[in-house]
Amino acid sequence: MAKNLLIVESPAKAKTIEKILGKDFEVVSSYGHIRDLAKGDNGIDIENKFTPSYIVPDEKTKVVSQLKQQAKKASEVWLASDEDREGESISWHLAEVLGLDPATTKRIVFHEITKPAIERAVKNPRTIDMNLVNAQQARRVLDRLVGFELSPVLWRKVGMQRSLSAGRVQSVAVRLIAEREREINAFEPVSSFKVDAFFEAEDMNKRLVSFKAEGPSKLSNLKTAEQFLESCKNAIYEINDIQIKPAKRTPSAPFTTSTLQQEASRKLGFGVSKTMMIAQKLYENGFITYMRTDSVNLSQSALQDIHHEVENAYGKNYYQPRKFKNKNESAQEAHEAIRPTYITNHTVEGYDEKRLYELIWKRTIASQMSDAEFEKTIAKIDISTNKEQLTASGEVMKFDGFLKVYLEGKDEDEDEDNNEGILPPLKVGEQLDFKTMIASERFTRPAARYTEASLVKKLEELGIGRPSTYAPTISTIVKRNYVEKRDKEGTPRTLQILHLSNKNIIHQEKKIENTGAEKNKLFPTDLGLVVNDFLTLHFDNVMDYNFTARVEEEFDEIADGKLVWNKMIHDFYGPFHENIEQTLENAERAKGERELGIDPESNKKVFARMGRYGAMVQIGEAEAEEKPRFASLHKNQSIETITLEEALDLFKLPFSLGEYKDAEVSVGIGRFGPYVKWGETFISIPRSTDPFSVDMDKAIEIIEEKIAADAPVAFYQEKPVTKGKGRFGPYIKWEDLFINVPKAYNFDNLSQKDIDELVSKKIEKEANRYIQQWESEKIAIENGRWGPFIRFGKLMLKLGKRADGEKFTDEDLKTISLEEVKKIIETQVPKAFEKKTKTVKKAATKKAPAKKTAKKK
Repeated sequence: MAKNLLIVESPAKAKTIEKILGKDFEVVSSYGHIRDLAKGDNGIDIENKFTPSYIVPDEKTKVVSQLKQQAKKASEVWLASDEDREGESISWHLAEVLGLDPATTKRIVFHEITKPAIERAVKNPRTIDMNLVNAQQARRVLDRLVGFELSPVLWRKVGMQRSLSAGRVQSVAVRLIAEREREINAFEPVSSFKVDAFFEAEDMNKRLVSFKAEGPSKLSNLKTAEQFLESCKNAIYEINDIQIKPAKRTPSAPFTTSTLQQEASRKLGFGVSKTMMIAQKLYENGFITYMRTDSVNLSQSALQDIHHEVENAYGKNYYQPRKFKNKNESAQEAHEAIRPTYITNHTVEGYDEKRLYELIWKRTIASQMSDAEFEKTIAKIDISTNKEQLTASGEVMKFDGFLKVYLEGKDEDEDEDNNEGILPPLKVGEQLDFKTMIASERFTRPAARYTEASLVKKLEELGIGRPSTYAPTISTIVKRNYVEKRDKEGTPRTLQILHLSNKNIIHQEKKIENTGAEKNKLFPTDLGLVVNDFLTLHFDNVMDYNFTARVEEEFDEIADGKLVWNKMIHDFYGPFHENIEQTLENAERAKGERELGIDPESNKKVFARMGRYGAMVQIGEAEAEEKPRFASLHKNQSIETITLEEALDLFKLPFSLGEYKDAEVSVGIGRFGPYVKWGETFISIPRSTDPFSVDMDKAIEIIEEKIAADAPVAFYQEKPVTKGKGRFGPYIKWEDLFINVPKAYNFDNLSQKDIDELVSKKIEKEANRYIQQWESEKIAIENGRWGPFIRFGKLMLKLGKRADGEKFTDEDLKTISLEEVKKIIETQVPKAFEKKTKTVKKAATKKAPAKKTAKKK
């Protein structure tokens, strides 16, 4: 009799589970979703209760065909996709495509891939939960409607780029980032002075130790700070009061998806997508429980295992059982926090896998450990020459508890001055040995820009999105060029500092601090700001944080069977579609324009605005007789913050410096930033160098560095080989071939043998690359990783099928004519070969009629 067929989502998981279940089961993978909404108007039948139309994408036809064959041979088919709504939906789609009855087909779920969990799931199968399926279906349909109808509005009213899109969660995420950026830009730092006094006293071993005491609340300016220090001259400092209080710290709850993403960002420097990718590997290999969860619960068996581990490793006094409560009352996605499947496994193999696993292990163990206990001492110190008091505070750890294993990280905006050390033994009435008093200028700081992880934290706090949506949301807004993840260089700022010495002399000094420097932060692009403003103005309900959170709650109600999914969609769609129609008809086109002032040379207005190719500065107006002049903004400049002076500087480029080795040298700026042009060679100017400061000496230095970098490091077939480093890592170049150098080679010390090997392999690979090529037409049929495809300019297009419905054979591709290939291209790129005509500017353009979108014809 044929085996039981168990279908999971990923091949890695299939291998792990098949080892557990043994010979009675064949475990195969669906490779994720096998169906999706049809594209365009056909995806959702709005007039028929929003009925979705699903199709099997071309790239999944082979997988589906294999699954059908395997299902026919099997005695019984089991569905074992992930335990969240997305997984439930995959099981339902599998049942539909494979002709299985959802009401009787065995569906199993487990939140960890261990022998006991899998065997328990097989003994207790259930059927497909249609409430969960409908919740996922509602999310997919609603998001398609929002994106499908809003995006054309952006194309018409914002324009600039055809790739513009909007989404229910992604647009709200962009709004958060945009509002934070404007809050930072509008922030005016306020200075004050903080006073610290330093004393010496004997410790327990009669050694002199230094300790610090803080002065009165922040002093508003330099004058009041100086007056305070003056009032402390010749003072006697005496202990007035000592308070000793017990204090404790408690451990954090085990990880949920969002807290794992936050902590992996703080401690390991991982982005949200990287964290989820590594966590997925750990889960599929049976090392941790399911990684998409908003629950902080631990199972009874896990609690028992942790109990034994803590007592065996650290002792009974380190164990303290705890149960944590979910902050999110609607936590539905899973039933347990992220934890190791076997607590006795302290580590795993693989560099990043090991780091993330050990973080999860420590957090899980620490959650069931005792509080850390401290003794906090606060000493009040009188100043004999005025009525103010100084405060010295110190902390002594009495019992480390959970801190023996784990201490949670902090975000930037949680950082506070906390320099509590250990105080020496002090007693009331004791006179202290004064050393110095320092009044330091401090400036208030704006809220920090979001990191990927802190954005997830904010989305979760607002109830927007769920564990499965955080990573894709961030990936989408970066991919759409609404947000960019980058560093920001700081700017120097002068601080005033006053010192009062123990000889009663006050002296003043200045210190330079670097302020505003940030790493790996999310910045809104000018495009993102323009789109955000347009959507917030015209679609305030979709962009409203509370509305977006309410939608998530309604999805939860559908999952609980309390709400009919298409009724929920109907209630949303009516007002939304009416708003779409009104906006298309009445809204003005968004320009994202800001007037900066007047150009003193031409006396014309200067604007910063969005253009077809991005943010730019414009001198003059389009209606004027003389055409306006344009210049692109530098990478780190913004329409909202650029000054008139900075804008006019952009028009100073390019400028000529003269000749070097019989070739002209000039400095300019292009789409990839500032450059030195030497003859026909373009050389990027380093980021740390201001292009306007580049003189002939600096230009020659840049040119010579380029010449040295381009000098041959070897020869292959008597032709030079050079090497360099690009965005994809180190490479060597031979003729027109760029050849990546794998880590297995020592790039800094490549031998002739290494170079011969790398170049010959690349030549061999290139020889097999083209099946046919028409260079003059920029068309080729190439062998790709997933099979043959058509390259048309920069596009990679599918070959599709022959007229008789069969696939193209190798022989077909070797003999197919250019005309036939062009026909295939035109099916995917309409008007690909039509001659382009010059556009003529019209005096006036008619308003395009409003078009109803997403309606089924």
